[in-house]
Amino acid sequence: MTSDTSQSLSKITKSILNQHGITLNKNLGQNYLIDENKRNQIVNFGEIDEDDIILEIGPGIGTLTIELAKKAKKVIAIEQDGNICKILTERLKNEKIDNVELINDDALKTDFPKFNKIISNLPYQISSPITFKFLDYDFDLAILMYQKEFADRMNGEVGSKNYSRLSAMLYFKCNVDALTNVSSESFIPKPKIDSTVVKLTPKENKIEDIDFETYSNFTKALFQHRNKKIRNALIDSRHIISRIDKKVLKQRLNSIEDDKLNDYLEKRVIVLEPEEILYISKELNPIFNE
Repeated sequence: MTSDTSQSLSKITKSILNQHGITLNKNLGQNYLIDENKRNQIVNFGEIDEDDIILEIGPGIGTLTIELAKKAKKVIAIEQDGNICKILTERLKNEKIDNVELINDDALKTDFPKFNKIISNLPYQISSPITFKFLDYDFDLAILMYQKEFADRMNGEVGSKNYSRLSAMLYFKCNVDALTNVSSESFIPKPKIDSTVVKLTPKENKIEDIDFETYSNFTKALFQHRNKKIRNALIDSRHIISRIDKKVLKQRLNSIEDDKLNDYLEKRVIVLEPEEILYISKELNPIFNE
């Protein structure tokens, strides 16, 4: 199978899938990009040079992988589907591309080899957990495609319907820039909603790791109940933070004498700025763990 620049990306993709008898499963997030202009845009957004080691999650049949490999020092591609891996291995061989490390594994369960950029059309069903996993790694930038609704939540404003654990977590870690929207017509099979390509640029050390771990636990607990008061949200999701007994926690929260903290406990989760959540998490963490 040789590359044929005279064929559209759509025709090439459909031909490869037909040749191997592959039916894509939307439930597994297997929506393949068939818009060549958008593919080229995504590659260009990565500002790739010959020293870059790129992590790609869900490479599929190599729509992005092959173009990334032509520009980068190396591409680490993690694909869970064994049959798709075989097709990609064959394509890389036919294209005489030898700088791709293809890993047949679940990206959520495997440790990532060293990389400095992430460029991926992510499987949509793992958008949230894989994004949180990225935050545990150091990288220069990430160019990632998400469903538009998810991308909107990444930059959700405090108090809005898009304000979420996701936006609160990203606040201290990355600048989030929406680069371009991608029509659902640009994929096979066609998803129900459009997508957005997002750029994540890590912030300088704005928060200590130990504080972020505490903040992360409290944020997760609070946003389980985003419309409740802080006090009730923490009581209901206390198990996320520690093993404290419900009755003990209520007694400790009721015995707080700090007026500022007591005021916060009466506010609703959705109106708290990330800095305020950080303050609360640092002040209240001893109550949960003493």
